[in-house]
Amino acid sequence: MFEFINNDEDRGQVGIGTLIVFIAMVLVAAIAAGVLINTAGFLQSQAEATGQESTDLVSERIDVTSEVGIVGNNSTGELKAIKITVSGAAGADQIDLSQTTIQAVGPNGQANLVFTDTAANGSDPGKIKNASQLNASEFAVQDTNGNFQLAGDAVLNQDTDYTIVMNPAAQPFGNLTATEIHDGKVSGDFAYAHDLSNATAFGESDSSSLDIVSPSSATTSVELNAPDLFTEDGEAVRL
Repeated sequence: MFEFINNDEDRGQVGIGTLIVFIAMVLVAAIAAGVLINTAGFLQSQAEATGQESTDLVSERIDVTSEVGIVGNNSTGELKAIKITVSGAAGADQIDLSQTTIQAVGPNGQANLVFTDTAANGSDPGKIKNASQLNASEFAVQDTNGNFQLAGDAVLNQDTDYTIVMNPAAQPFGNLTATEIHDGKVSGDFAYAHDLSNATAFGESDSSSLDIVSPSSATTSVELNAPDLFTEDGEAVRL
């Protein structure tokens, strides 16, 4: 009724085949496990990096506390300085303003402004005395005492505020190029970047938009809108 296999040689061949299949299954399972572990580790690293970037984009942000313009010439309705006071957002670590960029759109086009601590012209070329010494592609930083900061010193933290200073005569706010500012004239302790009769600076009724981008790429948008009328030279007007 039942047929028994009594051939020892035949049973050995079946056992070897089964062993080979078993070993192959173990190898495939080990390789698959290794791939899964590597993939899980990679995904975890990417998730941590993405989470940190997202946190930085929210927390490492620059807050703007005031935007003012300093009137330079009341009769022509022009400013001589644009000043934006900034601080670190709540919970932010230190933010190096010398590594910050400003993407500006104004009456005379678009420009990406970067930090500088060197005057474009003047009786003391290495030291900035006023906004007229700043090129079209530059901004400077003042502390609360009005002192212009060197690279590495303008670092925002929870205890310090700084003021970003820009030249309203330079593009994109005004119509002066970097070459024209660099070739400006010097009078006493002040360097005038231009002859007002031949140039137009940001002034009455003008508007501009700024994106202040921190080193972690967190962006703060600012809209500058000058009043329709200035009343006196040297006054500070809200933008």
